[in-house]
Amino acid sequence: MTKVVLVTGSSQGLGATIVKTLANQGFRVVVNYNKSKEAAEKIVSEIGKDHAVAIQADVTNRTEVDRMVEEATDYFGQIDVVVNNALIDFKFDPVKQKPFAELSWDDYQRQLDGTLKAAFNVVQSVIPQFIERQNGSIINIGTNLFQNPVVPYHEYTTAKAGLIGFTRNIAAELGAYGIKANVVSGGLLKTTNASAVTTPEVFDLIATSTPLKKVTTPQDVANMVAYLSSENASGITGQNFTVDGGLTMN
Repeated sequence: MTKVVLVTGSSQGLGATIVKTLANQGFRVVVNYNKSKEAAEKIVSEIGKDHAVAIQADVTNRTEVDRMVEEATDYFGQIDVVVNNALIDFKFDPVKQKPFAELSWDDYQRQLDGTLKAAFNVVQSVIPQFIERQNGSIINIGTNLFQNPVVPYHEYTTAKAGLIGFTRNIAAELGAYGIKANVVSGGLLKTTNASAVTTPEVFDLIATSTPLKKVTTPQDVANMVAYLSSENASGITGQNFTVDGGLTMN
């Protein structure tokens, strides 16, 4: 049976690359969006309604997430994989990034909600059907910045670091039900909407510091997500896969 993958925040940027890559490899995809309805529907029209559906939901709102999961399940029959990719109100702008002394707890809370609360909502909403089928996969999108903060994006990086702990606890508890949970941590991506304001100097610094002498692309990350969504990754859980050309080495 063709797997169904729900990708949050997938109307544009990295999420859009992920759903297109998954569709090209034969998966059926749920394109989640919050406000970008036109962009999401354009992706669905490109893929085809037999293999894609666009569903609106603010992933920080549990009621909306439950509705999205129900609609997606009704449309395709089930959900096999969830990819927590949505990014809430953040730009990788090294010039405008506030120094730590000027940050408020609200800045941190916004990213904690957008990363951890959103993943909590989606995972908790979908796991009943995973447990019932004794199978399922959770893929959370992280960042290599928690290992190597080339630019100290304090609030964003802290939330993503917490996502690794969240994922490993999920993997430890739910593995008994055949449920896998992993993180894919990309380097700074060239280029998404969020990284469009990143200065050329930062991209150049990363490229020259990386063994492969290149900056990570959205396609690089999407390829790893597609692999983890497949049966080829059936024995992998609790891992953090860093896709950054070797800039950080585990």
